[in-house]
Amino acid sequence: MTLNQILTPQIEKAIQQLYGATVDKVEYQATRKEFEGDITVVIFPFLRQIKGNPVEIGTKIGEYLVENTSVIERFNVVKGFLNLVVSDSYYIDFFNAIRSEEHFGYVTPTPGDKSVLVEYSSPNTNKPLHLGHVRNNLLGYSVAEILKASGKKVYKTQIINDRGIHICKSMLAWQKYGNGETPESTGLKGDKLVGNYYVKFDVEYKSQIKELMAQGMSEDEAKKEAPIIKEAKQMLVDWEHNKPEVIELWKTMNQWVYDGFAVSYKNLGVDFDKVYYESNTYLLGKDEVEKGLEQGVFFKKEDNSVWIDLSEEGLDEKLVLRGDGTSVYMTQDIGTAIQRVNDFGDVGGMVYTVGNEQDYHFKVLFLILKRLGFDWAESLYHLSYGMVELPSGKMKSREGTVVDADELIQEMTDTAKSISEELGKLEGYSEEERTQLFTTIGLGALKYFILKVDPRKGMMFNPKESVDFAGNTGPFIQYTYARIQSILRKADFDYTSEIKGITLDPKEKELLKLLEEFPVVIQDAARTHSPALIANYVYELVREYNSFYQTVSILGEEDAVLKAFRVQLSEKVGMVIKDAFSLLGIAVPDRM
Repeated sequence: MTLNQILTPQIEKAIQQLYGATVDKVEYQATRKEFEGDITVVIFPFLRQIKGNPVEIGTKIGEYLVENTSVIERFNVVKGFLNLVVSDSYYIDFFNAIRSEEHFGYVTPTPGDKSVLVEYSSPNTNKPLHLGHVRNNLLGYSVAEILKASGKKVYKTQIINDRGIHICKSMLAWQKYGNGETPESTGLKGDKLVGNYYVKFDVEYKSQIKELMAQGMSEDEAKKEAPIIKEAKQMLVDWEHNKPEVIELWKTMNQWVYDGFAVSYKNLGVDFDKVYYESNTYLLGKDEVEKGLEQGVFFKKEDNSVWIDLSEEGLDEKLVLRGDGTSVYMTQDIGTAIQRVNDFGDVGGMVYTVGNEQDYHFKVLFLILKRLGFDWAESLYHLSYGMVELPSGKMKSREGTVVDADELIQEMTDTAKSISEELGKLEGYSEEERTQLFTTIGLGALKYFILKVDPRKGMMFNPKESVDFAGNTGPFIQYTYARIQSILRKADFDYTSEIKGITLDPKEKELLKLLEEFPVVIQDAARTHSPALIANYVYELVREYNSFYQTVSILGEEDAVLKAFRVQLSEKVGMVIKDAFSLLGIAVPDRM
């Protein structure tokens, strides 16, 4: 049980006995640094049920807790705030209870519980993954891991956008200018090769537009009449009509991209339980629209197009099927959501990791699914995130100004190598160990820098700043973990016995208070779909541990019980660092 769970019934009992009243809830907050105390009870909400002076009420409740529980040693009241000093014995009992747990704070899913699907990545097959995809993948993967740790059964999915005019642009450019190039003949990853032809198409398209405008066309006319865009549109029509040579080229080039994506996903350390392809799902949803028409959820206009009226929800009318019977993205997303529930069978909710430019789309999608009567639609969540920018500005795929994910990972690894070698702490490492360490530090820096930011906020990514070995960075936290492992290697005595009868140093108590928060932080991060809560919690834990390390002797302590306790405490802090970083998809090195 947590401290709150122990105290709440005691406080409710105190109020009942002292005032004959019941309260709706007990509100806690951290005690302010300038006052003595470990946890603070806010008295003001009780004034709705109890008439009186908040200082007097707080004093009487404090006296009751000291007399009737072994958890509270003493208290003080400042205005309407009851500051409670928790006994050392409570924290020592808590500490002993977590000694043997492998994943402190993780919750095992309850058999029979419904699952949650987390969708992320969802790239197009006309270009390699870039920095924006990196944030998407890291967020989606981390949220899936956090939901698992909170006690949910989780499946990771993605839908690959493998059809459409943008795919045809790459295909056509390769057909016209590629001279039979392949990933094997060029030594390029397949997604990179295909992406180059997407850029090539744009260069040729702009050139043709300029040429037509010089002949007297308006820009809008030139964009429509440029031969290369007409050819791309015809290729899309040919694809939709299953023209064999177009389908064959589409399959070949898409496979190049899938092979490239697989390498990138491995480098990033993310995975999926099931992959959907838009080419298989773009016709889904039509039947549901027909059913919705019969139920009165949708309505038809004169041109036979099908719409939904969401004005009651403060939105407008939304198209769900064109007049010629062809689907729009909304139709497909309705069908795909239902298909996923049919595939997995026990779905209780879905999380869509998609940038904030799609906020309106998902608001509409969720409302439509609710109107169609699906109970799981109440548990849909759009993990909306802000864009990632670089100090040099925004990225544009068609102009080839994006930051390639693989190149970014390599740059991070190289930066970690450079800084590590400057610090000169690699003595005794084999070449293989060095390479692995540089990758671990570089990836840790990248992931932490991105995940410590609230997902809803846009962010500026600075590679050099992220690999700093001091401050709120991944390498700083990894270094602290490695320091703890060094202490454990040097502890050449049995430190595993149960701890009893010690008086805690204030630094030890602060660490124990932070450790106790970890299960709550996991649940909060799962509820809010925010890896940033985990990231910033583990930074606070590490900062507090380093303060403890600088203040209190560990292996030099003469008292055998205290020495064993401090080594155990270091071990448990290390365990939580490792588990917290695991939820962020970050590895920790034993040596640095």
